[in-house]
Parts: sequence; C-alpha cells; structure tokens
Amino acid sequence: CCLHFLKGNLLDADNYETDPCLKEIRRAENYSWMDIVTIHKDKLPNYEEKIKTFYEEHLHLDDEIRYVLDGSGYFDVRDKDDKWIRISMEKGDMITLPAGIYHRFTLDENNYVKAMRLFVGEPVWTAYNRPADDFPARKQYMKFLAEEAHNGV
Repeated sequence: CCLHFLKGNLLDADNYETDPCLKEIRRAENYSWMDIVTIHKDKLPNYEEKIKTFYEEHLHLDDEIRYVLDGSGYFDVRDKDDKWIRISMEKGDMITLPAGIYHRFTLDENNYVKAMRLFVGEPVWTAYNRPADDFPARKQYMKFLAEEAHNGV
C-alpha cells in the first residue's frame, strides 16, 4: 500500500546471494521470485526502446520491488498532490513501489544499473501508461493516500 525505501547500508549488494538481511526480507515479504536485469546499452536488447518505455509514466497492478546491485538511477513517483518526487537509487538501495502508484524510471549520467527484480509469486510485467485511474489497484492506492491525509500522516 505504501512506498518503502531501504538505504544501502542495511543490505550487502556485493554478497546478495548469501546476504542474511536480504534473505529475511524475501521471507518476511514473500518475495518468492527474483531475477537480475542490467540496464546498459551493451547489455540490454532494444536498449533505446526500453529506456523510453521505462520513462513513460505508468503504474502496475502489483507492487514493484527493485534492489540496486550496482550502478545508479532514478525512480520518479507522484505525491498526493500529483507532483513528481525524484528518488535517487544507488548500489545497495531497495525500493518497493506500491501497486497503483504512477512512476517512471531513468538512468543517471552513468547510464548503467544492475538491479534485482523481486515479486510475490509469478512476475507480471504489464505497465499501464497514464491515464489508468480505473484499475482497482489505482483506486486502492488513492484510498490509502486519502486515509493517510485524513489521519494527518
């Protein structure tokens, strides 16, 4: 329901295969599926097209969990007032974007990131470009924001 961000000093990106903290997070959050993607012009097929797609404002019907193993980039998310917030991601950082949040991703000037993608269950890659306000995931996220505002959070 809400955005979570772990700064890199809790996780060991160099030893992610054996990191007990990552193992515990995966167990506690039921992140049963994982893969690793490298976003770089020499490593990612259809790089230019994919970069443009990642930067299109969109949402997903499931949470999006990313753990940066190397490199860096930015996730932009919309706040409750529909303004962009830029989140700088670097090696060791993990982010959970809740289902229904509008967001986009871009590389920084290094043009390289290697990230672990985590899912509860089987991965669903479908991105719904804005406007996508009629999906139940979006309505649930907006309800969460309204409740937060009502409770003064």
